[in-house]
Amino acid sequence: QVQLVETGGGLVQAGGSLRLSCAASGRTSNFYTMGWFRQAPGKEREFVAVIWWSAGNIYYADSVKGRFTISRDNARNMVYLQMNSLKPEDTAVYYCAAHPSYTYSKNTYLYDYWGQGTQVTVSS
Repeated sequence: QVQLVETGGGLVQAGGSLRLSCAASGRTSNFYTMGWFRQAPGKEREFVAVIWWSAGNIYYADSVKGRFTISRDNARNMVYLQMNSLKPEDTAVYYCAAHPSYTYSKNTYLYDYWGQGTQVTVSS
């Protein structure tokens, strides 16, 4: 089992920044890729970014490229999402997820474990 806990969400004005954290515990050695996804009200959950635990390979959704930065701290089993230049359309519940292989997959159903999510609200 792997447990994922996201923190760091909140309310911010457009143009502001937030840093989300995802703490992973349990059998983290079984997972090689960590992803961030988000879900806005009335919309499907969508891909934001992924990072590989070991090599650090990274891939972003076009909508966040250049504004968001994903990173990890292997020693602490932490994954981060630094979000800058936030826009109202970034408002969503943000989730981290774990995948059992190296992948750049955007498909939510391929990720085995999910956190409970953290709300990000960007006001205009």
